[in-house]
Amino acid sequence: MRITVTGRNIEITDAIREYAEEKIGKVMNHYDQIESIDVVLNVIKNPSVAKNHTAEVICKFVSGSVKAEESAESMYASIDLVSDKITRQVKKFKEKQISSSKTSSIRTDVPQEEVSE
Repeated sequence: MRITVTGRNIEITDAIREYAEEKIGKVMNHYDQIESIDVVLNVIKNPSVAKNHTAEVICKFVSGSVKAEESAESMYASIDLVSDKITRQVKKFKEKQISSSKTSSIRTDVPQEEVSE
């Protein structure tokens, strides 16, 4: 699995990169079918915007993807918020995958008929 951290209107320092990889990397503990995680950090340079730091995470699986986005007053806070959000979504995605694989159809569930002589 690879984690890609990119920035828009912000220079990604080693500290921010390591923090994002550490927080977002914990998602792997919940589901092992993750192919890649893309993290996009964005800063809006307008002083009238209160929550100007945005973190967006796209988590790609073998059978789909999940996206989460959060904004806050600091980059570290937005990474924390999006980490919690993507963790919840990955758990939900995993539960859906497990429950859909356990469902049975009429054609596969053939009742065993007793033969009496």
